[in-house]
Amino acid sequence: MAQYDVIVIGSGPGGYVAAIRCAQLGLKTACVEGRETLGGTCLNVGCIPSKALLHASHQLHEAEHNFAKMGLKGKSPSVDWKQMLTYKNETIEANTKGIEFLFKKNKIDWLKGWGAIPAAGKVKVGDEVHEAKNIIIASGSEVSPVPGADVTVDEKVVVSSTGALELPKIPKTMIVIGAGVIGLELGSVYSRLGTKVEVIEFLDAITPGMDAEVQKTFQKLLTKQGLSFTMGAAVQSVEASKTKAKVNYKLRKDDSEHTAEADVVLVATGRRPYTDGLGLAELGIEMSERGQIKTDSQWRTNVPGIYAIGDCIDGPMLAHKAEDEGMAAAEVIAGKHGHVNYGVIPGVIYTHPEVANVGMTEEQLKDAGVAYKAGKFSFMGNGRAKANFAADGFVKILADKNTDRILGAHIIGPMAGDLIHEICVAMEFGASAEDLALTCHAHPTYSEAVREAALACGDGPIHM
Repeated sequence: MAQYDVIVIGSGPGGYVAAIRCAQLGLKTACVEGRETLGGTCLNVGCIPSKALLHASHQLHEAEHNFAKMGLKGKSPSVDWKQMLTYKNETIEANTKGIEFLFKKNKIDWLKGWGAIPAAGKVKVGDEVHEAKNIIIASGSEVSPVPGADVTVDEKVVVSSTGALELPKIPKTMIVIGAGVIGLELGSVYSRLGTKVEVIEFLDAITPGMDAEVQKTFQKLLTKQGLSFTMGAAVQSVEASKTKAKVNYKLRKDDSEHTAEADVVLVATGRRPYTDGLGLAELGIEMSERGQIKTDSQWRTNVPGIYAIGDCIDGPMLAHKAEDEGMAAAEVIAGKHGHVNYGVIPGVIYTHPEVANVGMTEEQLKDAGVAYKAGKFSFMGNGRAKANFAADGFVKILADKNTDRILGAHIIGPMAGDLIHEICVAMEFGASAEDLALTCHAHPTYSEAVREAALACGDGPIHM
């Protein structure tokens, strides 16, 4: 029976980061993973492969729409779908092998198999039981079913995000159920590749929870790119044959019934915590009504020595949130002070243009009765964006009306996922919009739009 200071269950972004940090802090560490490769959903069937396809399909879009404008003339490239999938798989392999190397470098044992916790301080993998002073549950999440609907995912005609990354051919038509991050990213991929994509969403706005102005602008730009939207629609069922699928839905505004048909239906209605087979009920670990593991401010469950992080606990299901929690939980176990600032966790959608946000939305500030001011700057006023055919969108910064402290930011435009971090750092240090406005920004860069939005919180931007 092997004995460890820490055993981490799950090798996704939260789990592998927690394991590495534990090892760095001098703790004898093992990580349990049942997949053939490390990295969890994110590296294998989530973040990384989807970004590879987004990158490849964006290059195709640029070749078809912008190359000739820049004097790059010639026949548009054809799509070799098999090679594109090979590129995606090679990207996955490079990343998962990288985690395997880091495990070896940090002397972390990979316990191959699916883990269970028969008792506090014990982790069972296959027929072997390992002892650990501390256990970190980082079991991640799984695809959520369509609420109240009869839908069976076969990963052939009716697919989850996993199946959408492995389709044998590019479909002529696709219906995406759900206008959240996953649905819009993968819908964008296939739309660029020539698929006619229809998005069916229960709510009246896409990307639920985001800034309302961003939602409207984003949907308008995606529609311009060729995606169509049916909003306020409650899916009732999906009927699948070998080559087609019918989606039956009701419009909420008048309860009228409708049917849409496509070659492939992508179910993208979110994710839910995955804790099957761990034995949590038998251990008496407290769970929420939403199936999340309850933890305190130090990521401890109610059972001593057992911690939980990432998608299986409360909070946004984001890889970087899980990473932060993994590092923080490791610090706590090592007797240090672990901390995560949940008010400064950015979110990004990797379409084109990208969408990024951090902190509060205008709607949240209004609901909370906070007096605020908004500084906004359009990328139409940014020289670099205009030169690169990327002038759609804007930067919006929200600051306290009295103190000028930055409370939130919302960006839709080029490189939004990178630009947001300047504002994250500013918020982490309690900076004001004026602090950002007085910081010299290189010209010509997209980041100048951030400075201009900060200036707009004061006397006004220069280039608008």
